[in-house]
Amino acid sequence: MRPIKTAETLATGPDAAPLERRTLLAAAGLGLILAPAVAARTAPPAPKAAGPLGPLSPAWRAAETLPLWQGASPETGFQPQPLPPNAPPGFFRNVASPTLHVFRPRAGNGRAVLLIPGGAYTFIVGTHEGGDTAEALTARGYTVFVLIHRLPGEGWSHRSIVPLQDAQRAMRVIRAHAARYHLDPAKVAVLGYSAGGHLAASLATGFAEPTYPARDAIDGQDPRPSAAGLIYPVITLLPELTNAQSAASLLGPAPDDALIARRSPDRHVDATTPPVFIAHALDDGAVPPENSFLMLSSLRAAKVAAEAHFFEHGGHGFGLGTPGASNTQWLALFDAWLGQHMAAK
Repeated sequence: MRPIKTAETLATGPDAAPLERRTLLAAAGLGLILAPAVAARTAPPAPKAAGPLGPLSPAWRAAETLPLWQGASPETGFQPQPLPPNAPPGFFRNVASPTLHVFRPRAGNGRAVLLIPGGAYTFIVGTHEGGDTAEALTARGYTVFVLIHRLPGEGWSHRSIVPLQDAQRAMRVIRAHAARYHLDPAKVAVLGYSAGGHLAASLATGFAEPTYPARDAIDGQDPRPSAAGLIYPVITLLPELTNAQSAASLLGPAPDDALIARRSPDRHVDATTPPVFIAHALDDGAVPPENSFLMLSSLRAAKVAAEAHFFEHGGHGFGLGTPGASNTQWLALFDAWLGQHMAAK
């Protein structure tokens, strides 16, 4: 399997401090191009202070890695992109062979979370939205599978379905390995941040979409998540409300109305959509909170169980929360909500 290359946040000059992910996405939302970014229970850990993103954690480096696909991934045309020079790890890019990174709790609750970090579909955040969130969930008893999926703008044919192929396959792989990890296959949720929230919502609404031909027994598993958590998610791909970089990376230049509608998950909520939890800051300048409003409206119209929390402050990319702010409560709320919905299964 080819290695996944990584790099950390970007700097604007040789003496500049690294840019935070929220700065990258806010600029992307305005159509600016900076540069290619790469790639016995205990109490939950406190959120880490906001600031420039650092390298991958020791827990990340110690995590077991599962390949998604035996042999080549679906689609062809992969073209690695140049990486910034001398960049330490933290963001993932150039993903030829997608993987799941497995974080296991000391005392498991039998439940699993497929975690999908954000990154505007141009990189994948392995730090606060990846390893840090995985560690916070394992402290609550969950087995966490962090998805490093293929990025649609890296040359793949049929770019708009490549991430969904990997998300469907990831859910199937987790269920195929449920006994090995002492999991209840009926209790596997998906949790996504930002563009990863778009992918989580796409899986929740498009789990039954035939995106690739079945190739082995794993593809006989059900890809429908038991529940979905969407944290400051990209939902609509309409130009006036979406994050411009996420939409451009996923859809390519000049997508038509049909493709925009096909890949906007709020258009595809129905009675089969699993329960959904949403958290968003009202001052998000990169992904407007209207994205979450639209998703919540569609869920209510379809009578799908849903819970939403809109925080006054937080901006974009707050991960586990801004220290001292109310958005630090979202993970505890999500955990309690999951408990309600998974207890009856």
